[in-house]
Amino acid sequence: MDVTIADAKRAARILRDRLTHSAVDLSHSAALEIVARQLGYRDWNTAVAALDDQQGPGLGHAVPVLRIYDESQARGFYVDYLGFHVEWEHRFEPGLPLYARLRRDELVIDMSEHHGDGTPGSVLWAPIRDLAAFHRELVNRAYANLRPGIDRQAPGGPTMEIVDPFSNVIRFCEATA
Repeated sequence: MDVTIADAKRAARILRDRLTHSAVDLSHSAALEIVARQLGYRDWNTAVAALDDQQGPGLGHAVPVLRIYDESQARGFYVDYLGFHVEWEHRFEPGLPLYARLRRDELVIDMSEHHGDGTPGSVLWAPIRDLAAFHRELVNRAYANLRPGIDRQAPGGPTMEIVDPFSNVIRFCEATA
């Protein structure tokens, strides 16, 4: 995750506040200098110049929207089987379609029962650090009629392809150079 100038300033404020509660007096500029050194820069001015170069339009990570048709099936698959947690969910009122955000580590997926959101059969490519560990986890958890395997010859690196109950495909890939 890229650190912004705002992130660094926030870290300095938190550092100063925490030390103040511990009866350590630290100026804001001294806190900025400490944060700069923690980020690997010589001083605050150097950090600002380097971090400013990282600034662009501020684009974040894309969040795919996957179409679902049955909330309980989606929870059983994404939460119980794949190990995601629900960050939030929304309905315009009770009984109306669900829209929810799921997360596992840095992977964020939105799922929607709304007509027009997402297309069944979509494909999502998801980088993963330790595919073998994730595979073991899923094999130990078991899901009816699904026994994922790892394709070690897949372009880009070992890949495990999983199809959700709504025909959406997630390709977990341990990317290689």
